[in-house]
Amino acid sequence: MRFTLALLAGLAVSPCLASAGQRTYANPIDIDYRYNFEQMNEGVSYRTGADPALVRFGDAYYLFQTLADGYWMSKDLVHWDFVKPDHWPFDGLVAPATLVADGKLFLMQSAVAPRPLMVSTDPASGRWQFWTRLLPAVPGAVRNEQPGVLLKPDELPQGPWDPGLFQDKDGKVYLYWGSSYVYPLYGAELDLKLASTEGEGKRLSFVTKPRSFLRLDPANHGWERFGPDHTMGDKPSYIEGAWMNEHNGRYYFQYAGPGTEYNVYGTGVYVGKTPLGPFEYAPYNPIGYKPGGFVTGAGHGSTFEDAYGNAWNTGTAWLGVNWTFERRIDLFPAGWHDDGQMWVDTRFGDFPHRVPDHTLRDNEDTFTGWMLLSYRKPVVASSSLPDHPASTLTDEDPRTFWVARANQAGQTLTLDLGGTPIVRAVQVNYADFESGRYGDAPDIVTQFVLQGSEDGEHWLTLADLSKETRDRPNAYIELEQPRKLRFIRYVHKHVGAKHLAISDLRVFGNADGAPPAAPHGVVAKRGADERDATISWTPVPGAVGYNVRWGLAADRLHSTYQRFADQPTSFTLRSLNKGVRYVVAVEAFDERGVSPLSQVVQIVP
Repeated sequence: MRFTLALLAGLAVSPCLASAGQRTYANPIDIDYRYNFEQMNEGVSYRTGADPALVRFGDAYYLFQTLADGYWMSKDLVHWDFVKPDHWPFDGLVAPATLVADGKLFLMQSAVAPRPLMVSTDPASGRWQFWTRLLPAVPGAVRNEQPGVLLKPDELPQGPWDPGLFQDKDGKVYLYWGSSYVYPLYGAELDLKLASTEGEGKRLSFVTKPRSFLRLDPANHGWERFGPDHTMGDKPSYIEGAWMNEHNGRYYFQYAGPGTEYNVYGTGVYVGKTPLGPFEYAPYNPIGYKPGGFVTGAGHGSTFEDAYGNAWNTGTAWLGVNWTFERRIDLFPAGWHDDGQMWVDTRFGDFPHRVPDHTLRDNEDTFTGWMLLSYRKPVVASSSLPDHPASTLTDEDPRTFWVARANQAGQTLTLDLGGTPIVRAVQVNYADFESGRYGDAPDIVTQFVLQGSEDGEHWLTLADLSKETRDRPNAYIELEQPRKLRFIRYVHKHVGAKHLAISDLRVFGNADGAPPAAPHGVVAKRGADERDATISWTPVPGAVGYNVRWGLAADRLHSTYQRFADQPTSFTLRSLNKGVRYVVAVEAFDERGVSPLSQVVQIVP
């Protein structure tokens, strides 16, 4: 204890504190993910966040997700505060739908029977009312409790599950829904009675009969196949997560597939000329796709505009350590080309990105250029459990983690960067290891101090979170001033879990020197199955990793598969669409920066 008190006392001088004016973020986004209660009787404890619906209302952004018993508010997409509402469905929200209309924020939960529709004109305060006590039943929906027996053609499954709400420019409102490996996504016009003064007793109604829209077609769309890297094509795939955007007179019906359980959970889009279709499959699918790196998965989210008109897309990242549906939330820049092609940029999607304070110019990148400095670097821990060593802290794998022998203040981790690069940001990613928590509590907060040193003897404070009042499972800290450092030290104070467990201690910045050379010898060979292609390239000496980038044209390489240098430089890409011609290129990266792109090669059907 004497060592602990002395160490904490030595942190009082803080010449380099974390930036209060932070304008960057790194995925998973830094919010206080809540402990799930669904498996509490089985003793399975984990924090999670999924199915984000993010909208701008007034001068703030509001983030809703599955089973949080509340939501988050931000003024800048960087700093998020949890809001506890005064009215909330007792069973919580699953995959909620949001809508901003008529100066109001509407909120709908997933359901298999009529449920309330909530509304607020002051969501920052947490005040909500019932717009209606009961939504109308889905026309044609029937209860089917016979396993293996499909519904009749004129019948619909109960719903709306995984709803999405959209208001067109003419004021009409539409509801989309569905989550199934058997049934499609549906949609219909819904009369919200926006001009009504009847109070919570108003009866809403469907204006049109529900239409059947989208079904997965994994036989032709490689990315819609189930399993890790789409290797379980014999298993059924799920379609879910409807979201609609209108852009320049076109309607972009977004959906998620093939399942949230693996690294390839992605977002696709169909495009139509009216809110109820018909819709045409976009050949550049998937649009939101992140199968490699620290954060994997980008499906089932929302697309919105910030205060400057820049588009963003949210998604669900897969973790799956304690439970299949243990997840996180990610955020990516998005947009449209002049010809209408929609895109989501996941390149370096778990490295720091800037949140702009202006309208982005054409081809302006939000990626900061801050590189990963901590990959496979040695870490010394004050203590470790035998099966959870400190070496896992720099492996860029959130499913491996270090566990201290005791969850006590004063436990330390000391990371040796090897040289003295410029350090700009640190991300501390906690894990849940037999945490024993199943809901919110006052003691579920994250408190620690970060120190830095050039020589391992003289230390300065990089960030002091010893008085933090919220939980930060994925704490991202941008330094106010860049510092040349060799050592980063984590000093523990408190977590609410039973054990102190950290999956990765990630450090970002830049080392001196020129970036790596462009990869050469890139070969792309389409498989006998056109949904697959084998990509290979010659290793670049000293590279930390590679981005394999592909798309429909050399200036539209919007899809990225990030791979680290200790992985093979040849792999099979299984996310292609039959009959579509692609181009692919590879870039290398290290601690100094990013190489030029390799030669662009074709993937011909």
